[in-house]
Amino acid sequence: MKWYIDCGSSTIKTHKYEAGKVELVEEHSIYMKNGYSKENGITEENINALVAYLKDLKNRRSLVFENTFIFATGIYREIPEKQRQYIVALINDKVDLYFNIISHGIENYYLGKAMEADYNNKKVMVINMGGKTTELVTFENNQITGRKNLKVGVADLLNNFPNSNDKYSMAKIEDMVNFVKQRIENESFDTDYDCAIFTGGELRFEKLTGYKLENNDLFNDGIHDKKVSFENFVKGNEKIFYKMTLQQLYDLMPSNPKWMDGARAGAVLPQAIFERANIKTIIPSDLNLINGVIRDLG
Repeated sequence: MKWYIDCGSSTIKTHKYEAGKVELVEEHSIYMKNGYSKENGITEENINALVAYLKDLKNRRSLVFENTFIFATGIYREIPEKQRQYIVALINDKVDLYFNIISHGIENYYLGKAMEADYNNKKVMVINMGGKTTELVTFENNQITGRKNLKVGVADLLNNFPNSNDKYSMAKIEDMVNFVKQRIENESFDTDYDCAIFTGGELRFEKLTGYKLENNDLFNDGIHDKKVSFENFVKGNEKIFYKMTLQQLYDLMPSNPKWMDGARAGAVLPQAIFERANIKTIIPSDLNLINGVIRDLG
């Protein structure tokens, strides 16, 4: 058995890999953006919370150095070099695990590996969204033909539109979409995609919240069997913003309710990308970079 941990800017996801199967077994949210600054990096309080959680996780799951692999992304790439070294050394010392902070390029590589499949020669955009960044990978004729890193993530939207997490969102979807469009206005986008695959737990989320999903008839890769039209994606976003309370969203994920703090912001960010790229069909996906790590390294 091996353990693979995806440590992002706000959520830590632990995967178990055994007998050729990968399973997401646990999630835990720590908002590293809270109190963050470019000069000082992550707060000591959040660093301590991270160490405490990893120590607890190690004890509960019987993790050992030899079979546990941590991949840190997002905000961990932005902190001062001195703090990066401090966090790596601290986790090594206090938890006896290696905290591997990976580059954008490596994250994109693993995302590409995770998404390698037979897409029936369709042109597909894969979106992997984080707290501080968003990675895009293009597949065409079943080959990777493009990669793009966008300097915008869920944390940017939450920081600029905190009222999106009122009981019912007091932030307007169109204002948040326009904010993202302004952040990516200098980026070029093709407009002839057949579909976009939206990764990182999106299928689970859309099922929980009742987006209008249909059977995927564009391709059959044995994994992605559902799709949603852009029109119904927008309607689903309107529902979680204006018709569902934040507490109702929390109740849908009792094991880690705080994950839902990023749900509304995490829905409008891709909406802006879909509009820029004229994408009409979305394939929700639960795959993430850990699936690519396992496919590459086993």
